Amino acid sequence: MSDTTGMADRNVLGGELEPCGTDPLTGFYRDGCCNSGAEDIGSHTICAVVTAEFLEHQRRIGNDLTTPMPRFGFPGLVPGDRWCVTAANWLRAHLDGAAAHVVLASSHELALQVVPLATLQEHAVDVPASPSGLEE
Repeated sequence: MSDTTGMADRNVLGGELEPCGTDPLTGFYRDGCCNSGAEDIGSHTICAVVTAEFLEHQRRIGNDLTTPMPRFGFPGLVPGDRWCVTAANWLRAHLDGAAAHVVLASSHELALQVVPLATLQEHAVDVPASPSGLEE
């Protein structure tokens, strides 16, 4: 086992992984970043800026991201929220025509094991300081 202390996680562009979101606090480890590890079986590695269409798609496939779950500190998502989603569920939404926007600098390089970079780039978005411009 190698020591990775001090090594930064990389994003899909090869740069240092940037935070995805803190309101609500996202990430498999609830640290605001889409980093991943052995415990993250689902690979929560894509920083998505969710839309109403994406949230509805996720609900239809059994991944309800809108219902609050207070015991897990989960407030439920609304359009414009940034959330680390699983690469497989994001790809499924893409294939079904309901992909969320993607913040490339905040999406972990492990996502590329499931989704090609070109596909992520098709949905890339620069995230504004205020989510008001993302209401759909």
